[in-house]
Amino acid sequence: MELFIYVFAALFSVINPLGTVPIFVGLTKDDSPAERSRTSLLTAINIFVILLISFFTGRFILQFFGISIDSLRIAGGMIIVTSGFALLTGSFAKHKGMEKQRVKDDAYQREGVSLTPLAIPMLAGPGSISLLIGMYEEYSVFSERLITVIAILGVCLATFTVLRSSHYIVKILGASGINAISRIIGFIVIAIGVEYISSSVMNVIETVLK
Repeated sequence: MELFIYVFAALFSVINPLGTVPIFVGLTKDDSPAERSRTSLLTAINIFVILLISFFTGRFILQFFGISIDSLRIAGGMIIVTSGFALLTGSFAKHKGMEKQRVKDDAYQREGVSLTPLAIPMLAGPGSISLLIGMYEEYSVFSERLITVIAILGVCLATFTVLRSSHYIVKILGASGINAISRIIGFIVIAIGVEYISSSVMNVIETVLK
């Protein structure tokens, strides 16, 4: 249970579906409730597939390019930290590239937005992918990996719930409320990234000293 809570909390904070709520509302403002529910479901499914593939095949990518797990965790930690700062400063959409007019126009012209830009790069981005690759190497026992997969599924279900309720969340919390919660989540995300970087740097130092 402790592992499930840790993986769920870390992954949910990095993905941060709440920060995507305003963008989801904008992209689906002309859709019917049934169409918004369908888009939410497809987005959650796409995220689950992307994260699952990343979790189980990431190590082969590392081996192919000759990248050590500590190097990945340091790079991933830096990405996570920058994402956290983007949430903390209210520039999450800009950080994900949604502030560029050409990207905005392309997103609004798409008939289906569940894969891109919602699943990629808004939700299942480099930060969450690198986080899961690191977890695969860290948790080598079958039961630990199974719990991690269940936690990934739990995050995707939570993301589906948030996106499906996004129009209600906007009405209840408003832009200021969502921004305040995103800033709190941003602080947590920064802490996760710093922890990843510091632990990996210590591993590298210990390896060099040995």
